[in-house]
Amino acid sequence: MLEKVLIANRGEIALRVIRACKELGIATVAVHSEVDVDCLHVKFADESVCLGPADPRNSYLSIPAVMSAAEITGAGAIHPGYGFLAERHEFAEICQRCGLHFIGPTASTIKFLGDKVEARRRAAALGIPIILGSDAGVSSIDEALAIADELGYPVLLKAAKGGGGRGMRLVRHAEDLKAAFLITQREALAGFGDDAIYLERYLEQARHVEVQILGDEHGNLIQLGERDCSVQRRHQKLMEESPAPNLSAALRSRLWEAALTLARSVAYVSAGTAEFLVTPEEDFFFIEMNARLQVEHPVTEEITGLDVVKEQLRIAGGAVLSRTQDRVSGRGHALECRINAEDPLTFAPSPGTITAWHIPSGMGVRFDSAGYINYRVKSNYDALIGKLIVHAEDRLAAIRKMQVVLDEMVIEGIKTNIPLLRRILAAEDFLAGRISTRFLDGFRK
Repeated sequence: MLEKVLIANRGEIALRVIRACKELGIATVAVHSEVDVDCLHVKFADESVCLGPADPRNSYLSIPAVMSAAEITGAGAIHPGYGFLAERHEFAEICQRCGLHFIGPTASTIKFLGDKVEARRRAAALGIPIILGSDAGVSSIDEALAIADELGYPVLLKAAKGGGGRGMRLVRHAEDLKAAFLITQREALAGFGDDAIYLERYLEQARHVEVQILGDEHGNLIQLGERDCSVQRRHQKLMEESPAPNLSAALRSRLWEAALTLARSVAYVSAGTAEFLVTPEEDFFFIEMNARLQVEHPVTEEITGLDVVKEQLRIAGGAVLSRTQDRVSGRGHALECRINAEDPLTFAPSPGTITAWHIPSGMGVRFDSAGYINYRVKSNYDALIGKLIVHAEDRLAAIRKMQVVLDEMVIEGIKTNIPLLRRILAAEDFLAGRISTRFLDGFRK
C-alpha cells in the first residue's frame, strides 16, 4: 500500500482524494498556488507546499514545481485528479522515471489515447464503430475544406490532443470554416500544447453516453456501467446520470463490451472512461477515451457502491481489483448536477466571495465541494464549485430529490447556474428522458 500521496490539484477533487487517502491510512500532501492558501484541501491535508503564483502555468501546471514538492515532502506517489496535469503523458513518465507512483494509467497509455486520431484508428481496427471523419490531423484550411465537403456539413473541428469539451467548434457552413479552423488551432495550442486538429461529421440528435472502466496491473479489467452526459453547454457537461435512460439492454451490453475491448487493447490500468455518441436508432459511435478520473465518477460510485478513488489508490499500490465483473451491479438511479460559479444565462464566470452557504443533507444526498462562507471563487480557475449528487430507487425519484435539494440550496455572493439546473429538471423532455447533446439549444431563450 502507498504511504504518502501528493495530490497535484485543487478544489473539490483534491478534497475527494485526500478523504480517500485518509480512510486508507495514507498520508497526504496538498499543493496550492499563492491565492489558494485558504482552500480546504490545504487545511485538511497532512502537509502542504506552495507551488507558485495564481497563474496555473506557474503553479498547478508546473511539472518542476510539483516534482519539487514531492521531493521536499518525501511523497512516494502523485494523484493528478482531473484537469491540469492528469492527461499529460510526459508528467506520468517523469513520475515513473523518478520512482514515484503515478496514480493513473501508464504514460504510454495516456500518450496513445490522448491522440484522438490514433484512438479512433484503434477503435476502428477493433470493429468499434466510429464517426466519419479525417483519418489524420488536418494542418491547412484548404485540406479542412476538402474534407468537410466530402463529409458533408455540419462538421466538428476538434483538437487532436484535446479533451474536456475544449478545443471544439461546430461548423454548419463552408464560409464559416476558416474562422473556426483558426480559432480551434489557437485553442488547441494554448490548451494542449499542440495545434493539430481533425474533423468529424456532426450528429444532430445524438446522446453522449460513456462507460466507466477499472483495470489493475494484473490484467484484470471491469466495467462499472454507463452514464448519460448529454446535457451540456459549450460541449461541457452540466448533468450526468446512471443508468442512462431509454437504452435497450442489448445496446447497453454492446457499449460495455466496446469499452472493455478498447481498454484491453492497451492493457489499461487504473480508472478510465470510454465515450460514445448514441443515435435515436440506437447506433453508437466511439468518440474518445479519457485516461483519467472523470469529474462525474460519483454517479457511478452511488449506484455500484464502489469507491473509484480508493480503487485507484489500491491499484497504484499493486493490489488486485476489489471486485470481479460478476460482483458489479447497479442499484437504483443516481443523478449529478455541476454547480458552477457562472451567470445562468450567459455562462460568463462569476468570481467573488461566497457570503451565504447552505447545503441540504439527507439520505441519498451528496455534495462534493470545497466551498464555504467567505470562500473566494477565483477567476484563474475552472468555474466548478461543487457537484451535487442524489441517489434514489428510480430516475423519477432521483429527479424529484434533486429538485427539492436545489430548491433548498443557498449560495450567495456569486452567481451560479442553479436557476438553469432547476429549469432543466422541470422540462418535459428531460423528465421523459428525451435528451441529446443539443438539449440546451434554445432552452435559455
